[in-house]
Amino acid sequence: MTQPLRDKVALVAGATRGAGRGIAVELGAAGATVYVTGRSTRARRSEYDRPETIEDTADLVTEAGGRGIAVPTDHLEPARVKALVDRIAAEQGRLDVLVNDIWGGEMLFAWDAPVWEHDLDKGLRLLRLAVETHAITSHHALPLLLRRPGGLVVEVTDGTAEYNRDHYRVSFFYDLAKSSVLRMAFALGHELGPRGATAVALTPGWLRSELMLDHFGVREDNWRDALGKVPHFAISETPRYVGRAVAALAADPDVARFNGTSLSSGGLAQEYGFTDLDGSRPDAWRYLVEVQDPGRPADVTGYR
Repeated sequence: MTQPLRDKVALVAGATRGAGRGIAVELGAAGATVYVTGRSTRARRSEYDRPETIEDTADLVTEAGGRGIAVPTDHLEPARVKALVDRIAAEQGRLDVLVNDIWGGEMLFAWDAPVWEHDLDKGLRLLRLAVETHAITSHHALPLLLRRPGGLVVEVTDGTAEYNRDHYRVSFFYDLAKSSVLRMAFALGHELGPRGATAVALTPGWLRSELMLDHFGVREDNWRDALGKVPHFAISETPRYVGRAVAALAADPDVARFNGTSLSSGGLAQEYGFTDLDGSRPDAWRYLVEVQDPGRPADVTGYR
């Protein structure tokens, strides 16, 4: 198996589970050394109180063919983030890929609750976790990434810029958080492009994360059992799919053509030819616009 990222070093901030874990594993499969961070460790769980840990993610990276290094980090603490980047600089002398996937807001937003009814403390906490963490991490990590030309920053969000521009996303605080991350990638593109690096925003589609599978009472090996209750779940994808999107971007010598833009896992699958683990190419955001949002019956024909 070819490993185009064998000499590359990546930091996946927010790699405990979901998209972050899928991205870290696929970067490892491509040969990269991957530092994985988060607040859930084998010694101490975060407020999510879930079993996934960054040590588990690091082991999966190594098993995939890379080198996984777990570093417990709360990205709201600038000193901890600086120490993380200083460690990467000391151990590797370089950083080629930064993935900002920090989120932590699953328990903090209420669907369709207007801002005056939404719990204010939870909403502000969500913004800190989903926006402030990205800014802190970029502030400390980008000088190291810029030491060598060709660096890549991936801001992971929910929704493309085009889709989020025209659609209200869940609630005031959720909408603001995801739109802010999209704008971060745009702004970073302007700051990094002239300095030889690239920044993009990237969204997965309907993600079969650990939390989503648990929500529907299914596992990855029987996820289709949920289609009886949620037919449109047929367009869903594994976290490894968006991981393969990041690995493809990181290995592309012409990745600068995407600088400052908003991308999706399904769109990049068409661009680079990778597939999800089952060999399909789900294109969730096109499906949402053309099938789900107009209220048409679930039918993924031509969309995966």
